[in-house]
Amino acid sequence: MSTARFTLDPAFTVGEVNPRLFGSFVEHLGRCVYTGIFEPGHPTADEDGIRTDVLDLVRELGATAIRYPGGNFVSGYKWEDSVGPAQDRPRRLDLAWHSTETNRFGLSEYIAFLRKIGPQAEPMMAVNLGTRSVAEALELQEYANHTQGTALSDLRAAHGDKDPFGIRLWCLGNEMDGPWQTGHKTAEEYGRVAAETARAMRQIDPKVELVACGSSSQSMPTFAEWEATVLQETYDLVDYISLHAYYWPENGDVDSFLASAVDMESFIDNVVATADHVGARLKSKKKINLSFDEWNVWYLPEWEARAKTFEQDDWPEAPRLLEDNYSVTDAVVFGSLLIALLRHADRVTVACLAQLVNVIAPIMTEPGGPAWRQTTFFPFAQASKYGRGEVLDVRVDSPTYETKKYGEADLLHATAVRAQDGTVTVFAVNRSRTEALPLEVAVSGLGLTSVVEHSALADADPDARNTLDDPGRVAPHPVDGTVLTDGTLTAVLEPLSWNVIRLG
Repeated sequence: MSTARFTLDPAFTVGEVNPRLFGSFVEHLGRCVYTGIFEPGHPTADEDGIRTDVLDLVRELGATAIRYPGGNFVSGYKWEDSVGPAQDRPRRLDLAWHSTETNRFGLSEYIAFLRKIGPQAEPMMAVNLGTRSVAEALELQEYANHTQGTALSDLRAAHGDKDPFGIRLWCLGNEMDGPWQTGHKTAEEYGRVAAETARAMRQIDPKVELVACGSSSQSMPTFAEWEATVLQETYDLVDYISLHAYYWPENGDVDSFLASAVDMESFIDNVVATADHVGARLKSKKKINLSFDEWNVWYLPEWEARAKTFEQDDWPEAPRLLEDNYSVTDAVVFGSLLIALLRHADRVTVACLAQLVNVIAPIMTEPGGPAWRQTTFFPFAQASKYGRGEVLDVRVDSPTYETKKYGEADLLHATAVRAQDGTVTVFAVNRSRTEALPLEVAVSGLGLTSVVEHSALADADPDARNTLDDPGRVAPHPVDGTVLTDGTLTAVLEPLSWNVIRLG
């Protein structure tokens, strides 16, 4: 096969990586919360019912901003149901996922969970703009963040949380463009309520950071027009516009699936263009950044087929929903999506992997049993660990292949990040399912002299997975033969592989 090439030069950069790029998402959906992160009585549970085996994996994963409590769930959420003594909290029907919500895990437990993860974990709270509005958002903000001396801040203290939660980052609703959303609105309706909510929240605290709902996918019929209308109302009041995207092999088309990041990068570019057009029209010097606060591989058609079989009168607690078991192929696509986010780090400054545990997640658990890493765990953990610093501009000269959905696509998808200590990490995916891909990288002016490590996630069986019975089946392995000589890095990328090459 022909050699893929690119050049790294410190004079050509994209931007600094915001740690929030490695965020995740905890929604009251399936077993993400109950028997996922929260399982009183589990052998590893601490005094608050948090599974410490899951805590350890979350720390290893390197997740930062954790979005909560939804997702579709938030559009029926009554925040006051989730505070106070757990035994007194009401049980509610969750219309989003046709389940019963016990509210045993609520706002205080969420904040406590983040504090147990460590200082890198930041709250990202969503407010309900589906079935509720400005007043309830303000009440939540006062309860969560005001120090003392008001009814709601004193109520928080009475509930056992004297110190405020300090939530800086807020989502103004969720997927309000989607007809499936409880309280779905037109762009005009949503833009107005989002602006009213943002304006009022800033009256309490001008420093809050606010995310307006963008499109639920680039394929939505209202895409771009939705963003333009919403931002026309909210441009000077919000900091971010959101993007959501999920990918799966449609009709078994694996080659197009492997090029999913082509769509993700197009989505990002188009939202940036739309936002900047609105800013230009408003004659504003402000730039709206992007919050890609839901992204993942998700076998959505399987969920839609199962949802049609639900009994209308059955409202289970924490059912097994969306528990996709990821293969090596899925992990390579997943890594490519991470590369796409890093390649746009100048404007994508928040991103949330949906979700954290059990639900289309990198971490799986068994009730009363173990927790383990899915194949997708490894690219995320490596990117979070080594993808901190300044993204270098990578423009590949790569062999290509043909896809049904995206036309001609590069076999190589890559980016590189320079850390503060001068080390550089190359993240690279070989999309070829059958052939190794030779790689040459010209390194200029970076002071690099050696290869510290080259690891790859690949397997002779592209369908290999980690399961309850075999949780260690797939993991990254070291690659030999990668060298840096006379300013040129040479490597061979295995077929269908995610690669991390660290240079010092």
